[in-house]
Amino acid sequence: MLTGLPCPLVPPPPLLPRYLSARGRTPGAPAGARCGPAPPLLLSSPLRPVPSLLPRESESAAGGSRALRSGAAPLRAGATMATSIGNFFRRSLRRSGRREGKEEASAAENNPSRVLPGKPGERSSVFYSAGQFFFEYLVVVSLKMSDGCYKPKITYQFPKRENLLKGQKEEEERLLQAIPLFCFPDGNNWAPVTEFPSETFSFVLTDVDGSRKIGYCRRLLPSGRGARLPEVFCIISCLGCFGLFSKILDEVEKRRQISMAVIYPFMQGLRESPFPAPGKTVTIKSFIPESGTELIELTRPVDAHLEHVEFQALLQRLSPHLILHIFASAVLERRLIFLAEELSVLSQCIHAVAALLYPFTWAHTYIPVVPECLLATVCCPTPFMVGIQMRHLEQVLDQPMEEALIVDLCEGKILRAVGDEEEILPIKLQNEMLMSLNRHNNNNNIHTSEQVNTLVSEAFVQFFVRMVGHYASHIKWSKNGSGTFQERAFCKAIASKTNRKFVKKFVKTNMFSLFIEEAEKSRIPQEAYFQQKITQYHEQKKHRRDS
Repeated sequence: MLTGLPCPLVPPPPLLPRYLSARGRTPGAPAGARCGPAPPLLLSSPLRPVPSLLPRESESAAGGSRALRSGAAPLRAGATMATSIGNFFRRSLRRSGRREGKEEASAAENNPSRVLPGKPGERSSVFYSAGQFFFEYLVVVSLKMSDGCYKPKITYQFPKRENLLKGQKEEEERLLQAIPLFCFPDGNNWAPVTEFPSETFSFVLTDVDGSRKIGYCRRLLPSGRGARLPEVFCIISCLGCFGLFSKILDEVEKRRQISMAVIYPFMQGLRESPFPAPGKTVTIKSFIPESGTELIELTRPVDAHLEHVEFQALLQRLSPHLILHIFASAVLERRLIFLAEELSVLSQCIHAVAALLYPFTWAHTYIPVVPECLLATVCCPTPFMVGIQMRHLEQVLDQPMEEALIVDLCEGKILRAVGDEEEILPIKLQNEMLMSLNRHNNNNNIHTSEQVNTLVSEAFVQFFVRMVGHYASHIKWSKNGSGTFQERAFCKAIASKTNRKFVKKFVKTNMFSLFIEEAEKSRIPQEAYFQQKITQYHEQKKHRRDS
């Protein structure tokens, strides 16, 4: 575990079922079939920080702008690094794929931090606890010549961790070995340049226990004269808030142009500040030579479940009709491949697709930017959601992969589909979501990303409210406080045949199974925002009946 915190090292509450489960259905298998652990490579889920002040490692994602490159010495991960990274994730999979026993489930149920109700508009504190540290450490990854080619290496780490136990040291070394690969995932040829547009992206790695670390990165050209190589400033944190960390990286980049020495006091001040609650602001004092002391305000969005999402990126590249096809494939946990050249496009669009599933979580392989040496991920027979740079299209199509939805984000079209995407969602609800997304495109009063996020999210949340919002009524509670979901009665309660047909498929997915597993542990709803929408929906139905 990597923390860098002066706290005792303790494991977080057992949350493995949220990320890994054997209850889900293998794509293409009969309705009752179950699948085993996820594929033996990179396993991840979308950004959902775990409830611990001592987070571990995380999963893979990215966003940023196109970089300038030329054809000098090639940057490649190398066989040794690729093998090591692959082994790292295989170890994670073997250990975290095991089902938790009854004792762990009981311990989780008795942990009050897991059942604290959240305020309307935010996730429960289990996922976005205010007061946590902003980050664990900052690393700088630079390109260094080795064996005739440029390879990414960590050249700076703050803070340094000392007096680690052997197991802790080995775990840290494995993570630090993975970070450079995801800071330079493109695997292109690199050469010193005089100009380079800075780019911002993030990656996330899943640890052996299902917890995660997020790497927020800014790739930039250091100040100086003549041709230089880009470097990456990477902030490691367990907290998912891309907009806020992007602002932090703006401050890091501004200080880098002055001196590396100016970055340290700013990051130290940030490290000593608590992570704010949704809608709240924290102020950081920072001194800059020749400018004096600056006050930097960092504010979290009010709606915490949307703070790592930019739906506008998805809407700019895909029509509402195609977005619904992608959503339909994702909701049945199929294999999805997204293609684009820019890291930012891949990152933002895949994060957005995963966010459409709220209050459910994509629980399979999730790599918004696949490093070149890990392209064989597309051969996995189990579900995945991955992003691949367009230059690798031919190589991907040559892989012996099973049915998958392949989306071209550059041209805004689907290159390959299963063929039934139009028929997955109930037609009436599908048309209502389509109308909602089209209204957004035709609404000139929507200007901010927050407004876009709210309107788009609302359409898909309402879909789940109407499909499965009655789930709590079909959990039977025993005297000892444990719940048992009554799946048959739940499906039977749906009056519409087309809705019931969809729900019977949906209840066999991992994401629904994991959601219900959490719901069975406590009478207090795990997703306060979703529960608020369910209550509003039933109140509106009652009002219509009474009027």
